[in-house]
Amino acid sequence: MFKLLKCLSEGSFHNVRAFNKTSCQHKVFRSNLCSTTNDEILVEKLGPITTIGINRPNKRNCVNRKTAKQLSEAISQFENDDSALVAVLHGIGGNFCAGYDLEELSTFDKDVNFDSKPGDGPMGPTRRMVKKPLIAAVSGYAVAGGMELALMCDLRVMEETAVMGVFCRRFGVPLIDGGTVRLQALVGHSRALDLILTGRAIKAQEAFEWGLANRLVACGTSLGQAVNLANSLVKFPQECLRADRLSTYNAAFNAASYEEGFEFELNNGAPVLLKESVTGAKKFVAGIGKHGKFTNISGGNLDEFSKSKL
Repeated sequence: MFKLLKCLSEGSFHNVRAFNKTSCQHKVFRSNLCSTTNDEILVEKLGPITTIGINRPNKRNCVNRKTAKQLSEAISQFENDDSALVAVLHGIGGNFCAGYDLEELSTFDKDVNFDSKPGDGPMGPTRRMVKKPLIAAVSGYAVAGGMELALMCDLRVMEETAVMGVFCRRFGVPLIDGGTVRLQALVGHSRALDLILTGRAIKAQEAFEWGLANRLVACGTSLGQAVNLANSLVKFPQECLRADRLSTYNAAFNAASYEEGFEFELNNGAPVLLKESVTGAKKFVAGIGKHGKFTNISGGNLDEFSKSKL
C-alpha cells in the first residue's frame, strides 16, 4: 500500500498514522476498499473518509482510458457506500494530474470513441455532479484535464508550490471535461477566459486569491490537510449538508431565474426539517453549540454530549 509520507507530517489528520507496509491495514482503521500498488487508482478508507489516488507517477498521473474507467468506478463505489461521507482525490508521487495521456491521444484515428457511460468524460466522471462532497488535494501539476478534475471537486486544498493551468492550449486539445463550464462559475467569465485563452500557469498564491484554491498549504501536506478538511465535514448532519450542496449547484448551473432557484431550494431543503433540523434545534436548546462552538455536535443522543456553559 502506498505511503502517505510527509503529506501527513504537518497538520495532518491525527488518526492517520502507523501504516503497515505489507497490507492494507493500519492501527486506526481497517479499509474495505483497499487497492494494490499495481492499480492505476488507489482507494483507501479512513473511517467515513475515502481517499482516491491517481497512481501513474511516472507520467505525472496523466489519465488514459483505463485510468479514467477506474476513477469513475472508484467514485461510483464511494457514492454507493453509505458509510463513506466525504472523499479526497489526490495524485501519487508529487503531482495531482497532468491531464490526458498525450501518448495515447497521439494514436487516435478519425473515429475517436471514448466508450464512456453517461456522465463520464475522457478524464473520468467529469460530466456530472458527484453525489457527495469531494475534495481535491492538489500537489505539483494540476494542468489541462488534471485541472478539470480539480474543478470537478467541491473544494481544492492546494500546496504553495503547486501549479494549475490549461496547458493543453499548446497542443490543440480542447477542454471537454467541464473546464469551460466550471471554471467561469468559480472565478468569473473574464478570469476564466484569461486562463483558457492563454493557457498560462496559475500558481498557488494567485489561485488562492482568485478563489480557485480554497486552502493554501505547505509543500507536501495537501493530502493530510484535505483529509483534515474532510474530517471537519463528517460531523455535520449529512442530509442537510447534501441538500444545501445540491441547492448551491442548482443555483449556479441549472436555475434559469432567482425565482426558480428559490423554489428549488425550498423544495429540496424542506424534507430535511423533520429529519434533522428538529433534532438539531433540541441539541442547541440543551446547550450544545452555544456561542458558535463546533465541538460535540455529532451523535444522536443528547446524553452523549458535553453541554456547553450557557
